[in-house]
Amino acid sequence: MRHNHYKLCLIFYLYMSSMSKEFSRKSKEDKPVVAICYDFDKTLSPDDMQAQGYIQSVGYEVESFWKESNGLAEENDMDQNLAYMFTMLRTEHGRFVFNRKALMDYGAQVKLFPGVATWFKRMKEYGRDKGVIVEHYIISSGLKEMIEGTKVANEFERIYANSFYYDKDGVAQWPAQVINYTSKTQFLFRIEKGTLDINDPGVNDYFEPENIRVPFRNMIYIGDSDTDIPCMKLVNSYSGHSIGVFNPETNDKSKVYKMMKDNRIKYFAPADYTENSEFVKPQSYTKPLSCRKFAFVFNEKNKVIRQLSINTLRKDFHL
Repeated sequence: MRHNHYKLCLIFYLYMSSMSKEFSRKSKEDKPVVAICYDFDKTLSPDDMQAQGYIQSVGYEVESFWKESNGLAEENDMDQNLAYMFTMLRTEHGRFVFNRKALMDYGAQVKLFPGVATWFKRMKEYGRDKGVIVEHYIISSGLKEMIEGTKVANEFERIYANSFYYDKDGVAQWPAQVINYTSKTQFLFRIEKGTLDINDPGVNDYFEPENIRVPFRNMIYIGDSDTDIPCMKLVNSYSGHSIGVFNPETNDKSKVYKMMKDNRIKYFAPADYTENSEFVKPQSYTKPLSCRKFAFVFNEKNKVIRQLSINTLRKDFHL
């Protein structure tokens, strides 16, 4: 009985210690802060990160891996992210040491869209010239360890993504963090308030409007698909800006057309981040995205046929 009493006291002490931990927080700056938040797969990279080396290394075809992973989720009422992390752990068994370094090495193989490597510094420099602090954040359902292995990992204030717990030998044992499409939204509030640590309960505190570090109107969310919709919707609802991107090689605009039709995004462009591309050409900087005026022409199935500027619309229809 006494042993159990001491055990309970120890658990309570550890709990209270964690609650009283002081977290490092970002305070409000003297200059405006703009936070650009990105999905990763198919937003900054052309494909799922796992499909760019890892899946092939464990002897699977990409389609077969995702079929097995998604099937596991459906059969067990399991989150799809937990399912793919479990499938990764199971399929690597006996093939290599599944540790942080191995995942970062696979991350180093991940390809990026054109211009991504220099985009982040260019945006910071542009902001500096305008008297604005530009910060970059990843909010992804991909793997944090793989993203940390890419050559752009150091460009981000924070990388919010799925990650593993590692034992004393450094081997992955269990998910440490899982981020699905709805839980992504909490990180927008963390960025808003400067409570960036993933365990900081201060994200639930009330902040006076004048103490908000990054108002939602100063947020830009860039994504490619339905999994980004909760973040896009939240940012748009508070006067921020959501942008959809599509692969410039496949030129498949079906997802961004649907997101535009459903008012999830305010603008879309090919995921080409090079200077003077459609995504980053100079006029993109000089006018707020909310000031852009676009009209859409739909066919009988409500599919967008083309995206027209107001000037083009007036010319085409003699308005």
